[in-house]
Amino acid sequence: MCGIIGYTGDRQAREVIMAGLKRLEYRGYDSAGVGIVDRDLDIFKDKGEIDHIEETMPDIRGNFGVGHTRWATHGPPMKINAHPMTDCHGKFALVHNGIIENYITLKEGLVERGHKFTSETDTEVAVHLLEENYEGNLEDAVRRTVAQLEGSYAIAVLHSDERGKIVGARMISPLVVGLGRNENFLASDVPAILEYTDRMIYLLDGEIVTVTKDDVRIQNIEGNPVERSWERVDMTLEGAEKGGYEHFMLKEIFEQPKVIQDTLIGTSMSTENGYTTSFSPDTIKIIACGTSYHAGYVGKHMFEEIAKTPTTVELASEYRFSSSTASRPLIIGITQSGETSDTLAAIRTAKRRGLDTLGIVNIVGSTMTREVDEVFFTRAGLEVGVAATKTYITQLIALASLAIKMGMSKNTIGIDQARQLTNQMRTLP
Repeated sequence: MCGIIGYTGDRQAREVIMAGLKRLEYRGYDSAGVGIVDRDLDIFKDKGEIDHIEETMPDIRGNFGVGHTRWATHGPPMKINAHPMTDCHGKFALVHNGIIENYITLKEGLVERGHKFTSETDTEVAVHLLEENYEGNLEDAVRRTVAQLEGSYAIAVLHSDERGKIVGARMISPLVVGLGRNENFLASDVPAILEYTDRMIYLLDGEIVTVTKDDVRIQNIEGNPVERSWERVDMTLEGAEKGGYEHFMLKEIFEQPKVIQDTLIGTSMSTENGYTTSFSPDTIKIIACGTSYHAGYVGKHMFEEIAKTPTTVELASEYRFSSSTASRPLIIGITQSGETSDTLAAIRTAKRRGLDTLGIVNIVGSTMTREVDEVFFTRAGLEVGVAATKTYITQLIALASLAIKMGMSKNTIGIDQARQLTNQMRTLP
């Protein structure tokens, strides 16, 4: 997992990119770098954390550029493996989050055609492919390049001759566009750019976006235009800061009472709004990964105890390769980010099998919210700490609320018990 950011506008790109990388450092911190264009393309990158990069970086000027913070996958943490990657002539700067699975085959062909590689990464094949595919239009070069890639990617790339333009592309790895006034942004995650805008467009798989300071254009891999409205995120900049706590995890632990109440309000757990749900399945299957998978096992107990509904829990990475059966369970996918690739793939598998799907998700506008039939939002806000705290507890609240609603719909509990269980949740933690 890595973090990427791109900026084009009237500000000095260095300040925007470095501030964004600091808020993306949880996505990787073994090396980092920036590529910024003024008269020419200047690239500075090194091994080490963001503070080290900022302290040692020369005064690079320019109004558009890209940045990257890395968690090493292909190639050890070294300066030569840090991003941005550039081509043989130093015209492109490319940052990438993901894994290019066919990079060995692509690299062999590129070397045979005379390209010189300077890193041990999979990413470098993409920038050399761009060099081959470039005929004066960056969008067209990106479209031809990503058609050759297999695996996952979120990329942001610029060409020093195309002033003020950054092109991004997404497949599996998240990429969001931020809309400003006389400036626009690309980033792996909202916190990186939340200081400057709360208007976001979430790219979907197979989409390519062209960003200038005055315009944002989205197309699919075939080059057809895509219309997408922006969404206003409900996060705040304060949520992306430590707020006086020593570290984010401590802050997020102490935010649990508030996010429990926010999630309960969001699930409409009141007599006035009704305790029922449109789903009343005979069986349930919960699919998730990591911490969300463990939340699923608590949810299994709740559905069986409260709604008397047989429930199984399966790793999303296993479900997507499982055989279809005659049973018709409600599929509940749990993902904090709404971008967990295995969980998204499992939900798509369930949809192909004609099953009803429900997502328990924290991030409004994420891919999962567009894939499922119905969404329960957990309203935990931003969680920076790698170890889940408030996102886990709100997943349990959402599961419990759903179990109560199903119990009412199936008449396995009465209104008095529903009120009692809801009131008990309101006293947490």
